[in-house]
Amino acid sequence: MPGFFLVFFALLLTTTTTTAYQAKLVSSLLKTKQTTVDKLAMVAPGSSEMTRLRFALAFPSQAEATRALKATIAWRAGPGKSIVEAASKAVVEATRNPGEWDNEPVRLAAPHAKTINQFITPKNILTLSSGDGDLVYIIRASAINDGQLMRKVSVKQLSEFFAYVKEVHSIVANARSERTGRLCEVIFANDISGIRLPPNSKFSEALTSSSKQYEQLYPSLAGPTMILNLPLILQAFIALFKPLFPKSVQDRLLFERAPFLASQKELTPLTTSPKSRDRFLAEVQKILR
Repeated sequence: MPGFFLVFFALLLTTTTTTAYQAKLVSSLLKTKQTTVDKLAMVAPGSSEMTRLRFALAFPSQAEATRALKATIAWRAGPGKSIVEAASKAVVEATRNPGEWDNEPVRLAAPHAKTINQFITPKNILTLSSGDGDLVYIIRASAINDGQLMRKVSVKQLSEFFAYVKEVHSIVANARSERTGRLCEVIFANDISGIRLPPNSKFSEALTSSSKQYEQLYPSLAGPTMILNLPLILQAFIALFKPLFPKSVQDRLLFERAPFLASQKELTPLTTSPKSRDRFLAEVQKILR
């Protein structure tokens, strides 16, 4: 029982404070935030309008948005520079053939990929596209040998890996938002199926760092967080869990059953079988409706 609780709370660390899931037209959002977006251009002349819009949406005041953007610029030019550059090059390689996505260049270019890719594979973590253009980031924690992983990498190294994933997601989501006129987000699908043991403490620490990265470096990118296939023994405690989190987080938490996802021995078929992918995405759409 304690193991279930620890895993549950570790996965909740990936939640961030953004608005509830809904269709968002970029044109409408710009109308309400145009002044802030324009002023942020003076802070970061080389930034895209989409990036500035996300900062304007995430912070209640011009001053807070400005401070956050300045901090992000400093990170991208300093500690995160190699991550940002690697992600940019990888996305170019992944989209070399128009209309197609080759994920192998993205996997190979990730920080510490040689080691981490032995443990994080399409069997346990992957990203799909929803029908609306959002990214659906699926994690099955029970399929990750986090103990072995954290014996080979540090918390900092795994945090850098997750930061790279966010940068790739950000590039793709912003490009889609500009192309479609709809603000695209990353929807989290945390599949609790099969969890029996508490997570490695260092792995949990990396998840905590990952959560902070979303709020600090990629505001307004994270969408809803679905906690899927929670064991029956824990479902009765949901009403006790939710008040422990800020209301903005509570509004984004969705505790649901995803029978089709739970029936999959691994996540790989969601990328190799169009039928499996469509069934899962239909399951997600039903939950978010």
